[in-house]
Amino acid sequence: MINVLIVEDSKITRDSIERQISDLPGFHIITSIENAANAEIVCMKGNIDLILMDICTADDESGLNAAKRIKQHYPAVKIIMMTSMPEHSFIQKAVECGCESFWYKEYGNEDLIEVCRRTLNGESVFPDMTPVLKIGNCSSDQFTKRELEVIRELVKGHKYSEISENLQIKYDTVKFHVRNIMEKTGYANTLQLVADVVEKRLILPKY
Repeated sequence: MINVLIVEDSKITRDSIERQISDLPGFHIITSIENAANAEIVCMKGNIDLILMDICTADDESGLNAAKRIKQHYPAVKIIMMTSMPEHSFIQKAVECGCESFWYKEYGNEDLIEVCRRTLNGESVFPDMTPVLKIGNCSSDQFTKRELEVIRELVKGHKYSEISENLQIKYDTVKFHVRNIMEKTGYANTLQLVADVVEKRLILPKY
């Protein structure tokens, strides 16, 4: 019997996942919760084999942080991260946390049940890339890794001098990256850029 913990703050999505898992022979849902901060407590109480973990959960608790803690104390538990957010860093962060697989609720064609089966068979199932979004005049996959780091710093409200210090690059290099970003997007200022990437959830600084 595969004991499953579901962590999902949307009741509609949680109910849907519960129905899918309940229909599978050999699977048993231990419980469903909406706050990732409580996931480790559930692992302490029972023999959890598989966790379906939303990234953005109730009270702004991060499923990624919860997954990292669980993997440190219960490495045998398999974790599938789930999200409807196109935040560009989520896949890499899930890998760094030690999660086995990753499933987009609203992007791609992967079936959750198939991801569960493959994960339990020892596979790591990850999307080939993050969702591509239109940001101004360009698409999100046209940004370099460093440009995305600079954009994240701008979203946090940091000045060029702070970005230089935080990313350990020269002040003029920050200006160079911002200029390139502005040219790609066609925006007149960084406020327009920040508003767009936050609205489209390319950058979610809380996670």
